[in-house]
Amino acid sequence: MGEHRNGPGRSEQNRIRIAQEAARLMTEHGIQDFAAAKRKAAERLGLPTQRHLPTNLEIEQALITHQRLFRAGSQPAHLRRLRNTARQAMRLMVDFQPRLVGPVLTGTADAHSPVNLHLFSETPEQVDVFLMDRHIPHSWDERVVRLNTDQQERYPVCRLVADEVTVEMTVFPPVGLRQPPLSPVDGRPMRRAAIDTVEQLLETDT
Repeated sequence: MGEHRNGPGRSEQNRIRIAQEAARLMTEHGIQDFAAAKRKAAERLGLPTQRHLPTNLEIEQALITHQRLFRAGSQPAHLRRLRNTARQAMRLMVDFQPRLVGPVLTGTADAHSPVNLHLFSETPEQVDVFLMDRHIPHSWDERVVRLNTDQQERYPVCRLVADEVTVEMTVFPPVGLRQPPLSPVDGRPMRRAAIDTVEQLLETDT
C-alpha cells in the first residue's frame, strides 16, 4: 500500500511496523524488555529479526501513541495507581534516599508495569534487615546496569509487592546517587525523581 506512494522507504516502513507491533505487545501482553518485544514483533510480522529494527526510543514513542489511541480510558488511572504505590514505597524506604525511575516516572507505565526505585545504601544487607524488622515479605535478584558506554555492572534488586503492585528496588552504593546509570531507552543518564517530584506528579494527575 504505502510502499508505492511518496513517503518512507520499505526499510523505514518495516521499522515503523515493528515499533507499532512491539508497542502493542508491551501494552497487551506485559512484555517489559524492549529487545524481546522488538524480536517478537518482527517474528509476528514475518520480518527479519536482525535488520531494520527500531530503536528503543522509537518503540517508546510508538508505545505512547498506542496508549493514547487504545488505552486513553484506562492507562491514566493505572499510571496514577502506580505512582501512588511508588509514593508509599518511597515513604517507607526514605532512609535509603529512594528515587523513582522508569515508565512510572516517564508516564508510559500500564497495568503490567512494576514500580522501579533506586535505593542507596552502604550494603544491601541494610535494606534486607530494614524490611525483615518490619516483617515485609521480599525477595532478591540481580540486574545488569549500564553505568556508561563502556561499563556495566550487576546490582542487587529487592522485590516486594504492595497493593498488588510489584516494586523493584535496585540497591546502589551511596556514591551512585551522583551517577545515574544509562537509560535503556535512549542511552542517556537515567532520569530520577525524589519523592517531592512524585508528589507533584500526583497533584497534576487528574
